[in-house]
Amino acid sequence: MAPAFDYRWGVERGAPPALGSVVLVPWGTGRRIGLVGGHKERSELPDERVRDALEVLADLPTLDGSWWRLLRFAAQYYHRHLGELALPALPKTLRQPPKPQSKRRSRKAAEPKSADSPPSTRPADLPVLPSLSAQQALALERLMAGQGYGCHLLHGITGSGKTEVYLRWIAHHLQQPGAQVLLLVPEIALTPQLLSRLQARFSDTSMVVLHSLLSDQQRAEGWLAAARGQAQLVVGTRLAVLTPLPGLAAIVVDEEHDPSFKQPDAARYSARDLAVARASQSGIPIVLGSATPSLETWHAAQTGRYQRLDLLERAAGGQLPPIHLVNLGQTRPEHGLAPSSIATLQTTLAQGFQSLVFINRRGFAPVLHCSACAWVSRCDACSANRVLHRMPRGRYRLICHHCSATQAVPQRCPNCGNQDLSPLGAGTQQMEDILAQQVPGARVLRLDRDVARKKGATQAVLDAAHAGEADILVGTQMLAKGHDFQRLALVLVLDADNGLYSSDFRAPERLFATLMQVAGRAGRSAEVAAHARVLIQTRFVDHPLFAALQAHDYPRFAQEQLNEREAAGLPPFRYQAMLRVEARSFAQAHAWLSAARDQAQPWLTQAGGAKRPNAVVLYDPVPMLMARVANVERAQLLIESASRKYLHEFLTPWQAQLRTQKLSDGVLRWVLEIDPLEL
Repeated sequence: MAPAFDYRWGVERGAPPALGSVVLVPWGTGRRIGLVGGHKERSELPDERVRDALEVLADLPTLDGSWWRLLRFAAQYYHRHLGELALPALPKTLRQPPKPQSKRRSRKAAEPKSADSPPSTRPADLPVLPSLSAQQALALERLMAGQGYGCHLLHGITGSGKTEVYLRWIAHHLQQPGAQVLLLVPEIALTPQLLSRLQARFSDTSMVVLHSLLSDQQRAEGWLAAARGQAQLVVGTRLAVLTPLPGLAAIVVDEEHDPSFKQPDAARYSARDLAVARASQSGIPIVLGSATPSLETWHAAQTGRYQRLDLLERAAGGQLPPIHLVNLGQTRPEHGLAPSSIATLQTTLAQGFQSLVFINRRGFAPVLHCSACAWVSRCDACSANRVLHRMPRGRYRLICHHCSATQAVPQRCPNCGNQDLSPLGAGTQQMEDILAQQVPGARVLRLDRDVARKKGATQAVLDAAHAGEADILVGTQMLAKGHDFQRLALVLVLDADNGLYSSDFRAPERLFATLMQVAGRAGRSAEVAAHARVLIQTRFVDHPLFAALQAHDYPRFAQEQLNEREAAGLPPFRYQAMLRVEARSFAQAHAWLSAARDQAQPWLTQAGGAKRPNAVVLYDPVPMLMARVANVERAQLLIESASRKYLHEFLTPWQAQLRTQKLSDGVLRWVLEIDPLEL
């Protein structure tokens, strides 16, 4: 995509459209929507090649200067063209040129329904606020005392009442005339209780919710309300960080450590990092909240860039649940469950409490296996296995979770003809059956992505759990965060060892965060707290990660990880970029990356210089962890520097050079990612 296109606005038509205006322009034989990103006296193109802009769409808001500053920063930092960030930030409906005969009607349809002034709230209707703990009150007081820009890390254990602090701080800022507050959350679908609390607390406030599951029309309505300053509270996932907000007064990023804040494709920006940049540019405060902050955020708080506020006690009283390790090296699991785990599930049921069984693997079984020749159900198009899934009406299919290819379950081994094929391991579907067998009388409900595909199914499962209509919940990370189950006494974690020995240096950080989050679901009410416990099945009971987890000691774990990263020269002590390429063969991908590495030498000299040797380091091309997806080979080249400045000084001319070159034979596409989360 080109960085910008020139269009003419003749002097006879009056003043040119203001920066940020939405305009209609000719494009080939058709028309397109564009944004005015700047003005200049003359174009570098010949006059005959410059076409006239058609009109300004005056019924759409002009996007203000603060929005453009944010996009220019993002484009520069992530090395993308401005248009790659600006146009996708507009809802799809508003990017479609209106038909001349229906322009007025189509724009009217996108008018926000929430534009009317909300009814006034009588004092008797105001919600009764819960009492704050001493730590909550102190954190809120320090937040209220801030003036102008300041980034605050609200580090609170699960159940410590971070949300209540957010809500009171948001209410404080919304008292200002015309003020808007942006609240970013990882996934709307997983936080229905948060939305309910927001709706109850801010019933007299115009609130819109922005996320990818909305219809095009719904997103356009919410976006327009926000861009016109009519929506006071904007709640959204990562895409909401680029929403125009003319009255923005404060930002909250909930669960700031969550990797879903990183855009996985296109511009590949971090919504959390852009939120911090936006707050800094606008001179407003921002709060990042988490029980397990990212190590980058924790390090920033340690070095004084962010101010840390701690909530180390549960708001409703009581202690965090004790965590016990079930040593699989000393017991023989039955269908993935240790005997002691089964006994604890049965005891919890007899006590009248709920249990949560966490297994981060959907489907019936991870793989289908032949015991005669060791054949497994490998995907033909990917470097992955096809997972055995149980379909409706008792049928089974093999499905690849990467390319979505499916096939019927073979009646005999494709390799040796053996008819005795069996599933290896258990996924959420099989575990649902196992639990019903091992804990007789228990009402078992499952929640994973397969269940969530059915409209309304996620909410139905959560409603049943809150209503006490489920005894055991089994599921993936969809159950690990954001839920407040008042009757949940037991959390059982299966297959926790998978994240211990990954080649990705961030794997321990992700595993610790997941385990601490899911453990925090237990014992959240005073009635259940005395009976709460967490069981983690593992073969590595002496691993230091589990020692820190049992102590509920995130600072200890974080410091150990930071010490290791500093010694190894890893983020946050060094800065990284990743050049990734897709090709028809690995040899072609490797050759392209090797050539790109060779072309970097002139700019490496400029970025490093005689006084800064090895300021930027380029490593050898290697296959990606998932080397082949949908018959496309993938490889990557890591770029690293101890200086963010030197890294970007090198990347700018090098990427410009790469853009001018045609792709070699077999190379399909390439992308440069800044601050990659996966190596």
